[in-house]
Amino acid sequence: MSFDGITLKSIVTEMQSLIGAKVNKVIQPNSNEILLNIYNGNNFLIDINTSANNYRINISKHKKTSPLTIINFCMILRKYLIGSKIKSIYCKGLERIIYIDFICFNEMNDEIVRTLVIELMGKYSNIVLLNEKGYIIDGLKKFDNTETQRTIMPLRKYIAPSNDKKDFTQTPMDEFIKIINTSPYKTLDDAISNTYTGISKIFIQSCIENLSLSNTITDKSLKSVYNYTNSILNGNFKCVDYKNNYTIIEASSTSHETYQVNNYLDDYYESKYLNEQFINYKNNLLKILSGTLDKLVSKLKNINQKIESCKDMGKYKLYGELIIGNLYRFKEFEDLDELEIENYYDNNKTVKIPINKSKSIKLNAENYFKKYNKLKNTLSVTTIQKKETSKELSYLESLVYELDNCKNIIEVDNVYTEISENILFNNIKIKASKIKNKDKKDLSQLDNYIKIKIDNFDVLIGKNNKQNDYITTKVANDNDYWFHTKDTHGSHLILRCNGDTPKLSTLTKCAKLAAYHSKAKFSSHVPVDYTLIKNVKKPRGSEPGFVIYTTNKTLYVDPSSEI
Repeated sequence: MSFDGITLKSIVTEMQSLIGAKVNKVIQPNSNEILLNIYNGNNFLIDINTSANNYRINISKHKKTSPLTIINFCMILRKYLIGSKIKSIYCKGLERIIYIDFICFNEMNDEIVRTLVIELMGKYSNIVLLNEKGYIIDGLKKFDNTETQRTIMPLRKYIAPSNDKKDFTQTPMDEFIKIINTSPYKTLDDAISNTYTGISKIFIQSCIENLSLSNTITDKSLKSVYNYTNSILNGNFKCVDYKNNYTIIEASSTSHETYQVNNYLDDYYESKYLNEQFINYKNNLLKILSGTLDKLVSKLKNINQKIESCKDMGKYKLYGELIIGNLYRFKEFEDLDELEIENYYDNNKTVKIPINKSKSIKLNAENYFKKYNKLKNTLSVTTIQKKETSKELSYLESLVYELDNCKNIIEVDNVYTEISENILFNNIKIKASKIKNKDKKDLSQLDNYIKIKIDNFDVLIGKNNKQNDYITTKVANDNDYWFHTKDTHGSHLILRCNGDTPKLSTLTKCAKLAAYHSKAKFSSHVPVDYTLIKNVKKPRGSEPGFVIYTTNKTLYVDPSSEI
C-alpha cells in the first residue's frame, strides 16, 4: 500500500483551504467509512476510510448514501460535529495520523475545540473523537489493550500509537546520512523505509528512478534523496501512477493543481472499489452458476445411467415372446433353471433363457414382459429428461460464457437480471449489486449492444442472451443477415443490409467477428452459420438467446476483431 506519511502530508497540505468550512452532514456508507459533508463556499466531502486494504483520507466527489442501520459512532459524530467549523488540519511529522480540530459549542454555549483523530495504519486504522481536554468521547473501534496499555474507550485519555522509528522532518541532512550509513540495511530503499516513519519503500524506489540513482547507499545518493524528499514536503508534489499503484513525486509548484493528490486518490480508490465490486459480484454469480451446473451434470449422469440400464429391454421382450411361443414344450413347474429355445428371429439359434423355477413358465414370460414395459417407460421418460437437461446445461453454459466476457458491473447486472428471472434459480438467493435507480422495464440495457460498421454496413452484436434476442427478433429486418458460431456459445451478429446485397468478403468479415465474440475466439477454422433473419425463429417459451434456423450456409473462418 502506498498510503504513507508522505502521501498524508501532501493531502494535509492541500486540505488547508478547507479551514473555516462548516460541517453539514456526517454520512456512514459502511462500517469502515465516514464521510463529512462540509461547506466552504462550495460543498466538499471528506472521505475517511479505515478498511484494512483501502485506508485513507481524501476530498471526494463521489457521493454515497448511509445504510438503514447507523452505527453508534456515526450518531456521536452527528451529535458533536454537525454545525461546527474546521479550525485546523494537521499531522505530526510523517506519522500516518491526521488531526482535525473543530470549533464547537458545548451545552452552555461556550466555544470549545473537539478533535477528530484519524489513525491510518492498515488493519489497525481507527477514528477517535476527543473533547477539548483530549479525553475520548468515542471511537469507531474501541479496545483496551493491556499489553501496550493503550485504550480507546470513552472518558479515557487519548494516547497516540507508539512508534520506534525516527522522524525524518526532525532530522538534519548530516545526521540523516550518518544514520543510514550505520544502519544494518544494504539497499537505499530498505534502509530509509525501515528507519524512518511514514516513508514507504515504493516512495524511495520512485525517488531512485526519478533521480537516476542506484539502489546502493552512498553519501551522494542520500543527499539527493534528502533534498528531493524535503522539496516534496515543502509543497512541490504531485501524485502519479507507479508500479500498478501510486506514489508522490516532486513537481514544480507552478504546475501544481488544486487538490491534485486528493482528486487522484479519490479516482484511484473509486476505480479500485468498483473493480472489487465487479469481481465480487461476478464471482458470486459464477459460484451460483457453477453450483447449478454441477447439479445438472449430476442429474444428466443419473439419467444416462438409467438410459444405459434400458439397453437390455429388447432382450426381455424377446425372452417373453420366445417363452410364450414354446409353452407347449414345457410342463408348468418343470425343475429347470433355464430354458433352451430356438430363436426364430435369428435363424433358430439356441437361446438360453434364465427362469425362476418357483413360478410357472407362463408367469416367467409375464415377468419378462413387465421388465420390458417398465424399461420402455423409463426410456421414454429419461429420453425427454435428457433432452430438457441438456438444453438447460447448454443455456447455463451460455450464461457462464456471458459472465466470463463481462467488462463492467452493469454487464454483470444484466446477467444477474436474466438469472433472477429464470426458474432454474428460483430457490437460490442471489446478492444483487448496488446499482442505483435501476428500472427493470427500461430498454436502455437492451439497446446497449455493440454497434459497428463493416464495409459501410451496420453490424449489431449482442453482449448477452437478452440482447441477442432483442437484436434478432426486434431490431433486425427479414432481409438482414444473421450470424452465429455453429454448436458453440456466442453472440448473435446482425448484418443490416437495407436492401443491398453484401459481398462474400463482407460476409466473411462478419463471420470472423461472430467467431471472435464466441467461446471459440481462441480457436481456428471455426464454423459460423449465417442465414437471412426471416429464416430465424424463436420457439415460444424458449430460454433467452435460443433460436432455430433453416436454409443456412456455413463459413469456416479464423476469429478476428480486425475489420
